[in-house]
Amino acid sequence: MLVAYRCPAGELTIGWGHTKNVFPGQKIGVRDAEVLFAYDLNIAEGDVNRLLKVAVNQNQFDALVSFVFNIGGPKFAKSTLLKLINKNPNDPLIQKQFTRWVYGGGKALPGLMKRREGEVKMYFEK
Repeated sequence: MLVAYRCPAGELTIGWGHTKNVFPGQKIGVRDAEVLFAYDLNIAEGDVNRLLKVAVNQNQFDALVSFVFNIGGPKFAKSTLLKLINKNPNDPLIQKQFTRWVYGGGKALPGLMKRREGEVKMYFEK
């Protein structure tokens, strides 16, 4: 069984990053966590597809889905990162924009720093 927990940013979470309608003490099985993950991933993919106005390669798309899964579509829609990508998906300034998103609860979180490093690496792989 998986039990709801507070992530380092203080968000009530269950499974593999699911935050919608989670309540304290909630318990789910691994299968339910997989279903929630697939649901959340589908939303992130849809947000990326809807907001991108330029073609990107598979690595870029995958990095952006990971990013949007974590921060949410509404924040991505307003981000400088998205604006830069839609102007030029290979702009080297994109790297810095990814790494600005490492804060939770007002402080830089090591887990988010590592996640963003991985997303940057994936995004710029050829």
